[in-house]
Amino acid sequence: MGTNEHEVIVVGGGPAGMMLAAELALAGVDVAVVERRTGHELVGSRAGGLHARSIELLDQRGVAERFLAEGQPVQVVTFGATVLDMGDFPSRHPYTLALFQNKIEAILGRWVAELPVTLHHGRDVTGFTQDDAGVDVRLDGGETLRARYLVGCDGGRSAIRKAAGIDFPGWDATKSNLIAEAQVTEEPPVGPRFDAVGVHGLQRLEDGTTVRIVTTEQAIGPSGEPTLADLSAALVAVFGTDFGVHSPTWISRFTDMTRQAAAYRAGRVLLAGDAAHIHYPAGGQGLSLGLQDAVNLGWKLAQVVHGTSPESLLDTYFDERHPVTARALRYTMAQGTLQRQDDRTKALTEILAEVVVTDEARRRLAGLVSGLDIHYALGEGHPLLGRRMPDLALDGGRRVYELLHAARPVLLNLGEPGALDGSPFVVDARTEDAWELPVIGAVSAPAAVLIRPDGYVAWVGDGSDAGLADALERWFGVGPAQ
Repeated sequence: MGTNEHEVIVVGGGPAGMMLAAELALAGVDVAVVERRTGHELVGSRAGGLHARSIELLDQRGVAERFLAEGQPVQVVTFGATVLDMGDFPSRHPYTLALFQNKIEAILGRWVAELPVTLHHGRDVTGFTQDDAGVDVRLDGGETLRARYLVGCDGGRSAIRKAAGIDFPGWDATKSNLIAEAQVTEEPPVGPRFDAVGVHGLQRLEDGTTVRIVTTEQAIGPSGEPTLADLSAALVAVFGTDFGVHSPTWISRFTDMTRQAAAYRAGRVLLAGDAAHIHYPAGGQGLSLGLQDAVNLGWKLAQVVHGTSPESLLDTYFDERHPVTARALRYTMAQGTLQRQDDRTKALTEILAEVVVTDEARRRLAGLVSGLDIHYALGEGHPLLGRRMPDLALDGGRRVYELLHAARPVLLNLGEPGALDGSPFVVDARTEDAWELPVIGAVSAPAAVLIRPDGYVAWVGDGSDAGLADALERWFGVGPAQ
């Protein structure tokens, strides 16, 4: 291919875009990322945290330790004002990793730099046209890039989504928040404050001088960029003082607008991350949802590009991710509502606090927020089908997730060695670990499992290969003897 031709172009170099680029590169796809910023550096810390399933996805690619080395495991999954401890979940990472987005993006950027990914930093997409064979992507300055597929990972205001004509239905904003990092001359109060408007708080960052500020505005703010005066007024309205706030590093406004794309694909154009869904950041869902979109889409798009699978495989991306994300958005709307602590909502929150600490409710809610309970509808049968594969310890000192580092399928044979030798992707192994799933609990041990590159189980064997040929053909375009 020429320098302006690629198999896939990803627009947007945030977490979803970088994760998708990495997935495609691991699968041998010629991928380019177009990012309007000049690099992966974010001004300020921005969003923070990786939920358990996203940490597992990074572990499946062999890079989780890079993030764990810079973050702090914490139990911060909440519903209402109640923290839901998930430390007893059957996962190597039963926690949230506290790590601000600027560090997450920097680590992802260093990983992507090790892979064969073409980066176009400091460039903006001005439009595109698509035909039966591909997409022509116009950049500022008049340059055109050609690709077989285009993926918009360009945020909630996605120009790619709008140009593709994809509807973005949902709910309009009912409140807005200011978030900032700045200096103050007065000591801020400790801990969050809740009132009838929403949540407010100031927290000193690691440098000891910068303060991270989040406050809910008394009325929905305008769409323009917020100012220091806006921030000062919002603080005074809540605390009676602005704490002498000055010298902001950045100030931003966000709302509880919640929308989800009606389709994740229009021809050769696809969406992932915030381009496909936006919501109030209660519960820290956004970044993890984007990473999970990327890992679900990456291997499927690679197989279509390589001609291994038909284009219809891309339909399963929407079929699987849309309902999972819709469920997460319902949680963010509920959690955002419970932050408004007027007398009636406070009464509701107090009653919920008595309920959500019961084991079943705690497990269900923590499973939802963490992503560990995701269940793709892949058919009836064993409880493992359509769920994440546990990271079991295998003989020879191996772990299951180590088998997924190359982002390839794995047919894990735990029965008689050699029983599935006629099939591709076979790994013979033994395990002494108990089979247990988050929320579900203990399940019967299978004789074999077909694990997709995203870590979800596509087939479960009971000692025979019944159904295996169909699963291999459906997901990987191959028969058992190929």
